[in-house]
Order: sequence, then structure tokens, then C-alpha cells
Amino acid sequence: MTLDPALFTPAATWAALVLYLLCLALALWLAPWRRLLAARLTHVFFGATVLLMFLWQMDTQVQPGLDYHLLGLTAVTLIFSWSFAVIAASLALLGVYINSGMAWDGFALNALVSGLLPITLTQIALVLIRHYLPKQFFVYVLVNGFLTAGLVGVAMGYMAAWLLVGSGAYTFAELSQTVLPFFPLMFLPEAMLNGWIMVILVAFRPEWVYSFSDEQYLKGK
Repeated sequence: MTLDPALFTPAATWAALVLYLLCLALALWLAPWRRLLAARLTHVFFGATVLLMFLWQMDTQVQPGLDYHLLGLTAVTLIFSWSFAVIAASLALLGVYINSGMAWDGFALNALVSGLLPITLTQIALVLIRHYLPKQFFVYVLVNGFLTAGLVGVAMGYMAAWLLVGSGAYTFAELSQTVLPFFPLMFLPEAMLNGWIMVILVAFRPEWVYSFSDEQYLKGK
């Protein structure tokens, strides 16, 4: 989701900037840089960042001030971890803003809504699924890859709508008649995109996926 900063007050955009910078600083501090370098995955990381940038530029307007694009962040989070996903999303969004000439005062707001929030939800889901569900290959692929991605995509739509209502740009009644009924349709494309990426990677390049382990999900199963 891409939000138009003109629909929000300067105080809201400044608050978003402060929160985003704090989260980015935390991500830079927590990121396991040595693991990434030791595994020689820097090319994979930057390749995923470029793919995100191209994916996010293929958006469509669903309501004035609200554009929709596929996220792809569930796969990025499962592959690289929360911290690297935040960094990748920030770099990808930076590329989108440079290419499109969008107003920079909305960068932090969109980084939070389209980046940090879906990444955090994916990470929370990963922890909960590991705790409550058996560590099996099909559980990882179907629940972490497909189901989580679809639910995160739908959640982002409703979160963006809630922010627009809170800003006063639209009323809930207006959005409930136009875009809200269609948000569940976002589930399938987001689930398919991320789910199939994870299926391919855990099958052919499991060493690239930080959240997957042959010992936990395959051995003895």
C-alpha cells in the first residue's frame, strides 16, 4: 500500500519519521552482518531488494490517495530475518521514490505501513507458529509461506484504510462502500507470490533461508 502524505497532518508525518528512524536504527544494530557475509549471501540480499523495488512500482490506484501493490515481504522476512527485511524494504522504497519522483515527506509513513508493519507481523507469526504448531515441512510452507503472507496482505489493506479514516480523508462509510469489501481479494495473490517463492527456495536453496532448517523441519519427519 502507498499512502498520499497530503492526506495527513505534518505532525503525523513527523511522528512517522521518528518512529521509522528508530526502527531502522534497531534493524541496523540487530542485523547479523557476519552471518550474511560468511554465507556469501550479499548478492541474494541485494537481488531481493531490487526485485522488491520493481514489484512495488507495479501499483494501481484503488482510491484517491491509496495505491495497491503486492508486498513480497513475508518471503523476504523468512529468508533474511526481521532486521534485514527492514533494511531491504527501506532500500527498495528508496529506489521507488527516486524513480517515481514521489513526495519525500511520505517516505517514512509508507515505510512503516508497507514495510515495517508487514515484516513485524510476519516475524510474530513465525514465532507463534514455531511455538504452537509442529515443525514440519508442510506446516512451514503452507502456514508460514502461504497463509501468513495472505493474511498480512489483507491486514495491510485494512490498516491503510484505518489510517485514512483517522486522518479525516475519508469516512468509514465511504470506504466500506468502495474498497473495504475488496480487500479480502488481496489474500490470494499475496499468498501465491510469497508461498511459491518459499517452496522453491526451501526445495532447492534451503541454505539461503534463515528461518528454515533441515534438522528441524525434515530430519526424522
